[in-house]
Amino acid sequence: MFTATRRNFLSQGAALAAASTVSAASPASAAAVDAPISPVRLGVASYSFRKFDRAHVIEFMKVLKASLINLKDVHLPMGTPDEIRRGAAEFRQAGLTITGAGTIALDKDDDADMRMKFEYVKTAGIPLIVGAPSLKTLPRVEKFVKEYGIKVAIHNHGPEDKNFPSPFDVLKAVRSLDPRVGLCIDAGHAVRAGADVPAAVKAAGPRLFDMHIKDLSDFGRDDRGVPVGDGLMPIPGIFKALIAIGFKGQIMLEYEVDETNPLPGMVKSLAYMRGVLAGMGYKA
Repeated sequence: MFTATRRNFLSQGAALAAASTVSAASPASAAAVDAPISPVRLGVASYSFRKFDRAHVIEFMKVLKASLINLKDVHLPMGTPDEIRRGAAEFRQAGLTITGAGTIALDKDDDADMRMKFEYVKTAGIPLIVGAPSLKTLPRVEKFVKEYGIKVAIHNHGPEDKNFPSPFDVLKAVRSLDPRVGLCIDAGHAVRAGADVPAAVKAAGPRLFDMHIKDLSDFGRDDRGVPVGDGLMPIPGIFKALIAIGFKGQIMLEYEVDETNPLPGMVKSLAYMRGVLAGMGYKA
């Protein structure tokens, strides 16, 4: 059962979703009925809902009208194989596609620890690890990628990250590795590290497996997060760069602004990105 507060939370999100749909019903969007499906696929990183349980995450995804999800272990714990399979099945039975797991720490230079995490993802039937290795553990990551056939997308974490502050740091480190070791560009952390995100997308090319999107009102401050479209992030330029490289992954909204009430800002963020894609002539 939802508490009254959570019922209100869902009702508010549903109302916002309806409002965003109405506001999008312009002549331009009506003319786009026969538009091609967007090559840029939008989804959600479940870390956005880190203060909520699995059942609520599933309900929130319905409000957002989003079917692609990247799961953080708070919503799919690394438990027994049966627990992992049952948890993953709950998301799939709700009509959701699990595109990746993470971010997962891969910074322990130890076979047993690495194998446990790859087994977790394999058991859940997830094709991608969004990972946080160190430079030292990259050879071991590559070894397990080859063994399991599971891709690893290394997530950049901004100026505080001693290994991979920028997508360009990840790209430099993986160029000579197995092609299944690549990048998950976190746009918010990338700009704080001084990276041009569209340029990073183009430089990564086929090594770009996944992307986390967020927006900031000040590229120098991690605490200046805003709904996507309200800040400085060059969303149209990022989408154009993704389309130019034939990106086959997905853009996952990772909303960190209000961990106890993220849904309104997430509705607004997805509505903005869908509107950008509609303006480019695509159905989101």
